[in-house]
Amino acid sequence: MKYIWTLLLIAGLGAGGYYIWRQQGNVGSAAGQIRRPTTAMVIQTNISFAVNAAGEITPAEQVSVRPEINGRIELLPVDIGDFVKKGELLFKLDDSELQRQRASAATAVERARVELEKAERDLRRAGELLKERLISQELYDDTRTAYELAKNSLERAESELAVVEERLTKTEVRAPFDCTVLTRPVSVGQAVSGSGGVSGGTEVLTIADLSSLVINAHVNQADVPRLHVGQKVEVTVEAVPGLVVTGIVERVAPQATIRNNIKGFATRILLRNVDPRIRPGMTANIRIPVASASNVTAVPLPAVFTERNSETGRYERFVFVRRPDGSVEKREVKVGVSDFFYAEIQEGLSPGEVVMLEMPAEELERRMRLLAGPGAQGQGGPPGVRGGGGRPPGGGPPAGGARPAGGGGGAGRPAGGAARQSS
Repeated sequence: MKYIWTLLLIAGLGAGGYYIWRQQGNVGSAAGQIRRPTTAMVIQTNISFAVNAAGEITPAEQVSVRPEINGRIELLPVDIGDFVKKGELLFKLDDSELQRQRASAATAVERARVELEKAERDLRRAGELLKERLISQELYDDTRTAYELAKNSLERAESELAVVEERLTKTEVRAPFDCTVLTRPVSVGQAVSGSGGVSGGTEVLTIADLSSLVINAHVNQADVPRLHVGQKVEVTVEAVPGLVVTGIVERVAPQATIRNNIKGFATRILLRNVDPRIRPGMTANIRIPVASASNVTAVPLPAVFTERNSETGRYERFVFVRRPDGSVEKREVKVGVSDFFYAEIQEGLSPGEVVMLEMPAEELERRMRLLAGPGAQGQGGPPGVRGGGGRPPGGGPPAGGARPAGGGGGAGRPAGGAARQSS
């Protein structure tokens, strides 16, 4: 009895496994029947292409506030995040020592002035005595020299007083513009050094004008020729979902730099209508419109092929049109604006026509026959056909000839020279 139950269990397991195997086979055969489309219809659509880049938001005006003279912090009425208007006090140094120096210098000036008045009276009296020949010329000259020395002493004392008074004005540091305090690394009572020293001085505050922010972006060298100063861009901030603001291209560096192994140009974008939620240090994504066209005749990028004409030496763009009777016509076209999906066809096609997304087998066979003919050795492939990753029309076709714009092997570069996405 036990032997019979064992046989029944083995038979059940076998039947279940066979059923599962059959079901998987049906699913696999159905999936194998799914193929990618080989044709597409010419349509009317809108095309818009833009250069994308990322950058860090920074203030347009940021200042590291350092005292010009050595001293000790006496007043520090602001803290991180405080808004300070232009002309308001940022911090004040202890000026008691300078006040004593000023009093001493003022006394020296008064003494020099009195000595000058005495020397002037002596010179005037000596002049009268010289006229009456009561003193010698030598004595008169000594009196005149004493007058000149007293005059110089007064000027030196006044200069020293002016220096002390100027140093006193530098004990108070006020805001040069409406600003917000970003950092405050020191506290009241701390000794600080002036900016004239070797170390460059002690940083007391960092202030910035947060009403005017800029984005420092690194734009790929292939996209820079499409930028110009004053161009409007769309900016989104990762930290504030859904927020879109308008920026203006303010500066484009004249020389390329390399960042993350990508050669590009530093670009500064000024933000307009700054939202209070946007703060320095946030990462911004920039969308720079390059080209657009509305309600134009367009085809998918893989439908456009590029080939170099051996007679004229210029590159030609063409499509393969499938006629109603099933035949295929090779037709030259003029390509305009394109994005990563569609290319504008300015001449050569009409909406409703059907184009091939792959090169017809007859065309491939013809090229193979040409390759097998005399003088075709060493070309490494069918004449006019370039393999590998795609490059869309308009970006300057690669030497070697025809292939889909955007290519069957990967996403291509948009037609019309539209650039790749920048880092």
